[in-house]
Amino acid sequence: MFAGLGRFVVRRPWWVIVTWVIAAAAVISLAPKLTATSDEASFLPSSYESIRAMDLQEAKFPQQQNIGAIIVFQRSDGARLTSADSADVRKISAALAKKKIPEVQDVEAASASPNKRVQTAIIAMPKTTNPDDTSQQDAAQTLRDKLPAELDGTDLTAGVTGSAAQGLDERESSERAGTLVAVGTVVIIVVLLLLIFRSPIIALLPVVLIGLISPMTTGLIASANEIFDMKADRSIQELLTVVLFGVGTDYILFLLFRYREALRAGEDAKGGMVHAVERVGEAIASAAGAVIVAFAALALSTLGMLKSMGPALAIAVFVTLLAGLTLVPAVVSLLGTRVFWPSRSWQAEPTGAGFARFGRVLARRPAVWALLSAVFMGALAVGALGYRANFDLAGSSLPKSKESMVAQRDMEKGFPAGTTDPTSVYLDSTGDRRLSRADTAAFRTKLRAVDGVGSVDAALLSKDRRTAAYEVVLTDPPASDDALDTVKKGVRPAADEAAPHGARALVGGSTAVYVDINKAVDRDYAVVFPVAALCIMVILGLLLRSLVAPWYLMISVALGFGATLGATSLLFQQIGSQPGLMFMLPVIMYLFVVALGTDYNILMVSRLREEAREGRDPRDAAGTAVRHSGPTIAAAGVILAGTFATLMLAGNATLSQMGFALSFGIAVAAFVMAMIFTPSLTALIGHTAWWPGHGDEHPRQGGRTAQTAQAAQTGRGSAAHSPTEPPPDEPQR
Repeated sequence: MFAGLGRFVVRRPWWVIVTWVIAAAAVISLAPKLTATSDEASFLPSSYESIRAMDLQEAKFPQQQNIGAIIVFQRSDGARLTSADSADVRKISAALAKKKIPEVQDVEAASASPNKRVQTAIIAMPKTTNPDDTSQQDAAQTLRDKLPAELDGTDLTAGVTGSAAQGLDERESSERAGTLVAVGTVVIIVVLLLLIFRSPIIALLPVVLIGLISPMTTGLIASANEIFDMKADRSIQELLTVVLFGVGTDYILFLLFRYREALRAGEDAKGGMVHAVERVGEAIASAAGAVIVAFAALALSTLGMLKSMGPALAIAVFVTLLAGLTLVPAVVSLLGTRVFWPSRSWQAEPTGAGFARFGRVLARRPAVWALLSAVFMGALAVGALGYRANFDLAGSSLPKSKESMVAQRDMEKGFPAGTTDPTSVYLDSTGDRRLSRADTAAFRTKLRAVDGVGSVDAALLSKDRRTAAYEVVLTDPPASDDALDTVKKGVRPAADEAAPHGARALVGGSTAVYVDINKAVDRDYAVVFPVAALCIMVILGLLLRSLVAPWYLMISVALGFGATLGATSLLFQQIGSQPGLMFMLPVIMYLFVVALGTDYNILMVSRLREEAREGRDPRDAAGTAVRHSGPTIAAAGVILAGTFATLMLAGNATLSQMGFALSFGIAVAAFVMAMIFTPSLTALIGHTAWWPGHGDEHPRQGGRTAQTAQAAQTGRGSAAHSPTEPPPDEPQR
């Protein structure tokens, strides 16, 4: 099949190229814009309590003011606020309110903190659920612009924080991050390819080709999101960039290395590309299939963020696969050997001293290398026991120098940490009974007695007096572990217990959303991980025609996942003292490390099987596979790890965690799993690795292994020659 595809593409390269250009232009012109959101609540199903509380608020309190931003005032000399300072705060708040800033419903000065360190002004804004609406963020910028003039002549300094201000800072940070990631990815790919092939044409090939399919892929994802009403997280654009360029460059490398090998064996340019597509096409398709099904498994998630991210990345990999098997061979077949210009190294067989030497060492002592690699990954995996989830996607991802973060810390000098984002508690009558003053007072008293609750405002009754709303300020930051425990183990049980007969209690707000997300993620771990692993094992089984190999290949990937999570936890939580890792990082990391790590395992095992079919015993086959596939896997691993590492340039804690975890995981997958653990374990298991099929037998040798057949013809087995040298009757590669 892949030989036929290769012949078609090589014979009609211009047809293939023009078809891609027309398809890209059509998709780009017709597709909607790809939108994203950082509103965690929008990712949860309506069955969760925090979402039901939000729906109740919209139904019973549609005019309830929302705290969109908070201005935090303090004296410039750090002293306590005086009565004159408080008067200035009230004056400034009134002046800002009169300016009629769009989206600002009111600016109301609050009382100074009990210790007189800070005073706030509450900026009321309407609730919004449209991820594309930046008007409130623009309002926060306007407040920041106008505030200095109002502070003139006073002894005060001020900063703007709150959800709108954080959204503004996050937007600016994301725009910078997107630019840095895109530029960094391109630079790393170009530089590394120049070093590997010494050809500017090859260095620019992925940039040009993937630059063509990137907007096409974005358009397809945007169309899918619109059709299926899916929501994308703000980090999806940066992830798409590194996935397209990283995975796309990997597939280009797989083809080019095999193409160069065919040319060195005497094939002409077009025949060499047909040979390359035939030999690595199945490996690339299987590797991409593993990635696609792993990403698609996220569709089983209960979180809208992951439910949309999985199919989006699956679409990206599918388009990259099609380009790798059609567009790339078409362009390279037109260029021929000029693709390597000005280097002539493609004409000479390299000595491959480093990988050949390591292949011989591994072939002699596979048990030692299998044990060492397993111990290395297992030791790092122990660090995963300290993993903690962090749910504050906005605040935790911002640099600490941003104004919203500075003002937040200033406000905590005098107020509970939860002041900017109170927890909403609703007491709702389930029948016709109206709530009495005694009902609402007793309910408030019960809430105030919960440990971790700083204050509870008086009840706000709905027009029909059947629902009461309370704003509960927690003593801990809204996204902290302590705040989540307060809501989960304190506020919700107390509210349920205090609700009078014929009424129900619902707890909402950001902290409650985080609690529900935690519950949803735990459920997703139990569903998505096994489904993705099972699908990948099926693909491996079909590719290798074996029931044994998929098991130890997945064991190697599981060790790689544990090592990656452990190393990331140690670096960011223990050394970096961050409160935790992004809550969805283990899911993303699992899928990337499992799926992309399987790419390298597939490439190595496919070559190992090919060498076994040529007559080598299991150890010789492992050593020779390392010699020939080692450079390809090393180059692909370095480039893919480098592209993921560009996420760390964003100055964003969330993307930095993701960048390190994925780049480290890819490095482990390439240099430990695929290069050491997999070939050494396959050498130890031997012919049984291909049970019940006969994957290591030459297709024309029937029931006898190729090694046995060759021994019968030559009078000696393949063990007599070096694991990195061809047998006597095999042509030199």
